[in-house]
Amino acid sequence: MRRYLDTTRTHTYSLLFALPLLVLYELGAMMIGDGRGGGMRNGADVLLRTLLATGGVQGTLAFTAALAVGAAVIIALERRRKKVPLRGDYFAGMMGESVLYALVFGFIIAAATQVLLGGMVRFAADGGVASMPLFDGIVLSLGAGIYEELLFRVILTGGLFALLLAAGVKRPTAGVVAVIVSAIIFSWFHYIGPYAYKWELNSFVFRMLAGLAFSALYMTRGFGVAAWTHALYDVFLVIAGAAAAR
Repeated sequence: MRRYLDTTRTHTYSLLFALPLLVLYELGAMMIGDGRGGGMRNGADVLLRTLLATGGVQGTLAFTAALAVGAAVIIALERRRKKVPLRGDYFAGMMGESVLYALVFGFIIAAATQVLLGGMVRFAADGGVASMPLFDGIVLSLGAGIYEELLFRVILTGGLFALLLAAGVKRPTAGVVAVIVSAIIFSWFHYIGPYAYKWELNSFVFRMLAGLAFSALYMTRGFGVAAWTHALYDVFLVIAGAAAAR
């Protein structure tokens, strides 16, 4: 078990495990765009594209290629430093973890929100993607998994953690601060943009706690498991919301 946990936290496993999620989202986004005459993408995806566009990386192909090349370089550098065996059963285990975490997180986070604020917490995704066709909601959920984890966990949580360590902050304190700050920003991000959720204190706290959970998962299990857990978590909420609306 220790070997499995250590091996699957490597960049090689995280990035290879996240690759199918990226492909599924991009294909789904293309289908939505072709079918309705316009693009529809996750907000974190749009933000990252805007930032990269300032550096001359424009268009879906160029953006996806930049991500793929970056991932390939990271994997190659890691595999030059140490031997990382590729095992199919390890990837299957990561998927099993992701499904389990996605199913459990909603109940744990909702219970924690009720303890803090009281009252009932809606599990379904109210507003935003819940008002879209089911396929659109699922596609955007996949995008949330890959791009929100990339933005809020890898870049924001990981970046803050590295900066705090460089500033001399002790490792445990740096980790806690990075997780909390990124969770607050993650929750706030859901209330901006054309498909923003309606502001409610309980939903803000719910999403902030979700951000804490995803950040903790990222710090302990790596990007790949965090991305798939987030994607499946959102997919389950979208499907539950669609079923409840019937």
